[in-house]
Amino acid sequence: MKKSNIPITHPETVIGHVHLTVADLERSLGFYRDILGFEVTTGYGDSAVFLSAGGYHHHIGLNTWAGRGATPPAKGHSGLFHFAILFPSRKELATVLKRLIDAGYPLTGMADHGVSEAIYLNDPDDIGVELYADRPKKTWKVKNDGQVEMVTEPLDVNDLLGELN
Repeated sequence: MKKSNIPITHPETVIGHVHLTVADLERSLGFYRDILGFEVTTGYGDSAVFLSAGGYHHHIGLNTWAGRGATPPAKGHSGLFHFAILFPSRKELATVLKRLIDAGYPLTGMADHGVSEAIYLNDPDDIGVELYADRPKKTWKVKNDGQVEMVTEPLDVNDLLGELN
């Protein structure tokens, strides 16, 4: 990979929120609010709702501005592959995994990436969602060229759920 000469972004920069077009607000609230546990912070008439964790103005925006019943983009086109929700600990990731299991919500994959543990699924509008928790940065492996070494190995689900005991 070619190295860029552009200055590096400040290390405390974060991606603040994601705004998603959905077909049905109530159906999406059933996922983001009732299963994942985000809180509704405000609404915009009957066409948009904003949700957060911990009282932030919003981490997730949902809207039906393209029209109720909008269809997802066809597979094989450019666009959003998935967005990721970082949980503060393995225990919090295990908590949401247990809620998904209890709800019978379908998962599309799980992985241990060395630097993090991840659960993959699609929301009701077929938008890819990654739920993950980072391992402590001091445990990350770094290659000789300075790049972080990431892997895709099976996730030890039983060990993760053991965080709840």
